[in-house]
Amino acid sequence: MTLQEIINGSDYIVFFGGAGVSTESGIPDFRSVDGLYNQKYDYPPETILSHTFFMEKTEEFYKFYRDKLIVKNVQPNKAHLALARLEEAGKLKAVITQNIDGLHQTAGSKNVLELHGSTMRNYCMDCGKFYGADFIEKSAGVPRCECGGIVKPDVVLYEEMLDDSVISKSVKFISEAEVLIIGGTSLNVYPAAGFINYFKGKYLVIINKASTPADVRADLVINEPIGEVMGNLKI
Repeated sequence: MTLQEIINGSDYIVFFGGAGVSTESGIPDFRSVDGLYNQKYDYPPETILSHTFFMEKTEEFYKFYRDKLIVKNVQPNKAHLALARLEEAGKLKAVITQNIDGLHQTAGSKNVLELHGSTMRNYCMDCGKFYGADFIEKSAGVPRCECGGIVKPDVVLYEEMLDDSVISKSVKFISEAEVLIIGGTSLNVYPAAGFINYFKGKYLVIINKASTPADVRADLVINEPIGEVMGNLKI
């Protein structure tokens, strides 16, 4: 059965995606040859993006954050746009994403569950005042609220817990889905990779350029760029 046939026959689809969904928009992923984890900095990216590093070397954190995680002049690609159309058509019930770039919302998706937060949202650690991405980008050194507190991105760093409500909503959608499409993720990072265990529907589809540990469980595996695959669908 083709992806088109699976989508045509279903009205409860859930999409679970990772960094590979945004690479075709020009945003590097983390673990590929060209990803952030293979670039050279004074500290490994895993260290920089930890809660401990943020608290102890806050200015160094923001140098890396502004350079690598605030994305400028990027647009949703065919995968983002196709998912938004699927939602508008009433077939796609939720997008669950590990990405922090906000491109699903820019494309028009409404029900987006962001497991790792978003660079689009930033909050004062003292008073809770909200700041957009532009505030962080245009600030120098450690961004400060008008109250004097540090403004922190609403991004889940290493050593921090995922949001319980986002996890429970994600599990609920996956457990009720008829079709689960997993795209642009290696399925190597937990707890997110474990979400697949809650799926009890009819069709599990995996779209990823490289193989994943869950391929053996899938009803359809497509090893091609997800933008091309989703962009060819008739919705």
